[in-house]
Amino acid sequence: MSALTGAKPLFRVAIGQDRRNIAPWVMLISVLSATSIIAYRWIFTDLSDRQALSLTLAANPALELVFGPARDLLTNDGFNAWRAGMLGCFFAALMATLTVVRNSRADEDSGQAELIASGIITRQARLAVAVGMAMVAGVALGVVSFLLTWAFGGGITSTLLISAMFTSSAWMFAAVAALCVQLGSDARAASSLAIGTLGFTYVLRGWFDSSEAPGWTEWLTPFGWLSRTRAAVDNDPLPLLAALGFTVVLLAVAMRLQARRDFGMGLVSSRPGPATAPRLGVWSLAWRLNRGSALTWLLSFAFLGMVFGNIAPTASRLITENPAIRVIMASGARTQAELTFGFVATIQQVIGIIAAVAGAQVAMRFREEEVDFRAEPLLAAPLRRAKHLAATVLVALGISGVGMVSAGLVMAVVASRGSDQLAFGDVWLQAVCTTVAVWLLVSVSLMLVAAKPVVRFGGWIVIVATFGITLLGPTFKFPEWALDISPLHHVPVVVAPDRAWGELGWLGLVTVGLLAIAFVGYRRRDVI
Repeated sequence: MSALTGAKPLFRVAIGQDRRNIAPWVMLISVLSATSIIAYRWIFTDLSDRQALSLTLAANPALELVFGPARDLLTNDGFNAWRAGMLGCFFAALMATLTVVRNSRADEDSGQAELIASGIITRQARLAVAVGMAMVAGVALGVVSFLLTWAFGGGITSTLLISAMFTSSAWMFAAVAALCVQLGSDARAASSLAIGTLGFTYVLRGWFDSSEAPGWTEWLTPFGWLSRTRAAVDNDPLPLLAALGFTVVLLAVAMRLQARRDFGMGLVSSRPGPATAPRLGVWSLAWRLNRGSALTWLLSFAFLGMVFGNIAPTASRLITENPAIRVIMASGARTQAELTFGFVATIQQVIGIIAAVAGAQVAMRFREEEVDFRAEPLLAAPLRRAKHLAATVLVALGISGVGMVSAGLVMAVVASRGSDQLAFGDVWLQAVCTTVAVWLLVSVSLMLVAAKPVVRFGGWIVIVATFGITLLGPTFKFPEWALDISPLHHVPVVVAPDRAWGELGWLGLVTVGLLAIAFVGYRRRDVI
């Protein structure tokens, strides 16, 4: 019997069932690339507008950290490579990671894999099908992205290379997920390992790009290999061979481990539970359900604070050395201190969006407990719905708030030691103010989960929209009413002379209103 016996029929069934989960990712990333071409032509119509765009991006190294280096903003393809290149690769990697875990380890946890394994199919075939689906999704993404972007005016060579970057990113992290599936004790642990690796390597790439790191550091991260293609500038496809080699090696290791590990178990075993069942109230239960992810998030926020705190002094030096920025400062429009703190404020907005993701994850876990019929026995006891929901609200706001404040604290300590222009109190106070907007974003997810769970994914849409409006809105010259949609736009910069503290109060009132809707809606709707 071949090592991949049974893979072909299983693949046909699995891809048919999962295509609805994959298709939105393919379209989202493809549209991200195509709209870059459209927006650039509509908004930056002449050379002066494009030069002004280059100057704006040079004034804020935080955007380089998120989107990668802007090597050529005077052409359609150069702008697309900056705006959609690294970000599209990140989403492609996330798509592949979730696809592999969902179709491999999650099936083992649910018992579906055991049913499949009772047929004529090998263990390696089940993993090969999950990885194959992610790879096919990566190829589909590359094809659709290329055709759509080229149809809207993208150059053939540059568009083809950017699309190949998306496919390569999906393949690499499909292999990473396949390895993490063997290590994690369950699907949740495997997802945490894979997504944690994805986030770490992306932040590391941003650190190297935004600091004065030498060029060879690009080879230290998978995203650095993709960046070395210099899409729309050099169009060098050779670094993609490193991505292919990385994929092959990790898949070989994952297949080897798949044959050795116990079914339903991970090579890193879970910690055994206590000998006797603890006495839990609804408050402690909500914490225990999210304790593992909460500790992981808090460590991640501390790491982000340290990384970004180290980048801030470097950004200050880069601003000083940039000739274009010196022209701005010479005209009296902005001071170096204001530009440096603007970098800090933007970075904390990025951390705030990540904190909102952490809070939304807790809200979604509340719905998962309900769907898995674990909430109904609790509510059958003398437990009021309001108290049940309040425990989750407290954990969601607590994780996002403590994470945001702790990241700001670490960032304030590190940045203030590295630069005389960044005061500890100012940096930390900016993080505290940003927390108010983060809580509003989390409260949207809580409201939808509690009052109308059928549209709960709207919470993720709000977070993604906030990300786009906050970071790209000023670049695309959004009108003020459009920028006002983002809660983060209303967070005052604490060192600005015209800061409006009253807007934090309005953000707080909106948050309270959303939470009130959540409690009323949860009390009135059916549990399932």
